[in-house]
Amino acid sequence: MTDSLTPQEAFEMLLAGNQRFIAGTPEHPNQDAARRTEVVPAQSPFAVLFGCSDSRLAAEIVFDRGLGDLFVVRTAGHVAGPEVLGSIEYGVNVLGCPLVVVLGHDSCGAVAATRSAVQDGTTATGYVRDVIERVTTSVLAVRAAGLTEEDDFIAEHIRHTVDLLLDRSRTLAEAVVAGRVAVVGLSYRLADGTAQLVTARGIEVKTGTAS
Repeated sequence: MTDSLTPQEAFEMLLAGNQRFIAGTPEHPNQDAARRTEVVPAQSPFAVLFGCSDSRLAAEIVFDRGLGDLFVVRTAGHVAGPEVLGSIEYGVNVLGCPLVVVLGHDSCGAVAATRSAVQDGTTATGYVRDVIERVTTSVLAVRAAGLTEEDDFIAEHIRHTVDLLLDRSRTLAEAVVAGRVAVVGLSYRLADGTAQLVTARGIEVKTGTAS
């Protein structure tokens, strides 16, 4: 399936699944025994989904997909280190995914913790501190712009993550320039299940109209 999909088609397929989830009419595709058997020899996902680890953000559920459809990478606050970049490049180069999605969401604990740390000057313990440090650039950018709404912080962190992936991964950037891959940033709303577009590279879509 991946070989025959353009980045635009992959994006539309992902959004169609989100629409079914929002409407409460999921089809639960590729979740049966036949599909389980089909994907044993190899996988051919149509998208790399890099999202926050939040338990309310299960990609296959909110986009109504199944086994072998999405190559999912998740970290708290969708912070990206070498392992994440390597995983995304694997999805693009080896598995041939035409779409990479950065999925953030409202009420993100990592963003909230970073905002508190920046405002109060507090320091987290253990490796949580590393997560906060990686989100700090996004929080500082929003504060510098004089913005205060939660949506502003979430959207900026999603944009920052998309930029970071393209800046640090030459492989991914070249694939976008060549038209083989698109990278999009979506913001998921917990209350209604919508995934709204924040930014897109490699396809032409209107910001905020994904859902």
